[in-house]
Amino acid sequence: MMEFFTELERVLQLQTPKEKIEQFKIFYELYLEDKLSYNHEQSSKVFTLPSFDNYCNTVDAKTMPKRTALSTTQGKAYMVHAIAHIEYSAIDLALDHAYRFKNMPKAFYDDWLEVADDEIRHFLMLEPLLVEHGYKYGDFGVHSFLFDISMKSLDLVTRMATVPRYLEASGLDSNPKMIEKLGNINDDFARDIIKALKVILEEEVDHVKKGDYWFKWACERENINPDEYFNIVEKILPGAKKTKPYVNIKDRQKAGFSCAEIKVISDEPCD
Repeated sequence: MMEFFTELERVLQLQTPKEKIEQFKIFYELYLEDKLSYNHEQSSKVFTLPSFDNYCNTVDAKTMPKRTALSTTQGKAYMVHAIAHIEYSAIDLALDHAYRFKNMPKAFYDDWLEVADDEIRHFLMLEPLLVEHGYKYGDFGVHSFLFDISMKSLDLVTRMATVPRYLEASGLDSNPKMIEKLGNINDDFARDIIKALKVILEEEVDHVKKGDYWFKWACERENINPDEYFNIVEKILPGAKKTKPYVNIKDRQKAGFSCAEIKVISDEPCD
């Protein structure tokens, strides 16, 4: 019988999207059918390189080239590639949550494998848009920022605070601004990107909400005050308390953020 954590470790390290997605689907079907064994004594690896390192050209996030004008096909393709890379990275993030933390309630594994499945679907919405316009995933440079942060967040409280509840929540803010910019461009490519972004935004609210639940669950278990959220994140991401130019207050509230938390990073009124 296939063992849950051993197989997740293998899937996490697969280097091509096609192979990773195919193998995850086989694993996930077995999980849903309760046909896996569980060794909670397995020791989790701290990975030194992201799974995409040999597939993509990984560069320092600070040296990433600026996006070109969205009025051009290349500019829109660069944007789609950047979003697709975030979604692809998010597959591994969700899988790593399920892989790294042992002896958790079954609902924890249910949640993060469901998120991984969602992130795969998001990636598969975006990748064909690249192909349709003469590009493919891997054609532009990518960064390993999300992976790097995840490997610095190796306890449950820090991981849930930093990855789903901070990094993914930031996507709730950036997504509407991308939709707004693309809305000024009257072509089919822009409209197709907007359709994908709207699906991603709606479903990412649920992902952040899952992170919110498990962050607070872990805080209660460890006797940590969840109001320490930003202080926890600041240890991994200095500057997390800085005011953001735009905060998607409505969707953050849906995902579990309190007005007190939102006011830390936003000057806008929150009811």
